[in-house]
Amino acid sequence: MFKRKSTAFTLIELIATLVIMAIIALIATPLVMNIIRKARIFADKRSIDAYGRSIELAISSHLLDTGKFATSIDELTIEYSGNKVECETKQINPDSSVYLSNCKVNNREVTNYSYGSDKSPSYDAYKVGDEVTYKGVDYYVLKDSGAKDNVVTLLKAEPLTVEEVNTYGGVGTGDNHVNRYTSSSQGTAYNSYGYGGTAFYTSETCIPGPQIGCNNDYEFSDVKYIIDKWVLSKSNMNDLKIARLISKEEYLYYCNEQISMDNTSGNVNVEILPKYDWLYNSNYIYWTISKQDDSEIGITYINNDGKVLTGSIYWENVTVRPVVELYKNDGITRKNSGNN
Repeated sequence: MFKRKSTAFTLIELIATLVIMAIIALIATPLVMNIIRKARIFADKRSIDAYGRSIELAISSHLLDTGKFATSIDELTIEYSGNKVECETKQINPDSSVYLSNCKVNNREVTNYSYGSDKSPSYDAYKVGDEVTYKGVDYYVLKDSGAKDNVVTLLKAEPLTVEEVNTYGGVGTGDNHVNRYTSSSQGTAYNSYGYGGTAFYTSETCIPGPQIGCNNDYEFSDVKYIIDKWVLSKSNMNDLKIARLISKEEYLYYCNEQISMDNTSGNVNVEILPKYDWLYNSNYIYWTISKQDDSEIGITYINNDGKVLTGSIYWENVTVRPVVELYKNDGITRKNSGNN
């Protein structure tokens, strides 16, 4: 009598098979997932490339339609139907090539990948307080956002002199943007140090004391007239972006609160004083743009101790210290490094 041989798996064989399959799965799963991940990254990069090429085609179409080179992505009509691509940096380089970086595809970040290269020009970077010279005039740097920015904001190191105010404002008549009276000593702001300024007022009927007919609107003021004339005479038109006075808010940005206790009264005194010596000079006080609480007679000014004051003040005590915003070029010469 023959014994039939069993062809079924024993429990031990079944367990061994499952263990082997589990080991294979443990080994294979990361490999498969890595292949999938790499394929997705590859596809995302190709999506960025396709989006970049669609922008380049849009640049060409814009040139054919308008005869002008586009300088911003916003000017273009981009035809793209692939995966959703969003890039933190989307720029058209000066040579009309495209640069995309820090992109997401379908909200997935694609790290360490960019389309094209950044060919934007690099400019000199200045620190706050740097001393520079432009067209023979000394300035301090008020603001500069770095090598990617083509504009630097400068504060004239010294106010305009009496001679400059007279030259660019005129003296001697009632309608000359400086002298609103018959005496030039009233119309021209000056002090014993030779610094000049002018009335903030624009109305010919504006008189001291009651200040009848006075208008303190900076945009139409004698101060702005003189600044504009002076700066245009001291700059190249292609370099100049804007000329103005320093604003109250701008000045206060460079100040600190100093708190002290009055031992006699027990009161707490709070003073706002500038951080840097170059912001003020004890020889002069000067205008800011801001008016005092929108008053028709109050002007904000910077005293010769650096404090910001407001009120009605005779203009022979106030000087003009221009602020200019210039496009960076070889005409700006660095003297030394600043405070910040």
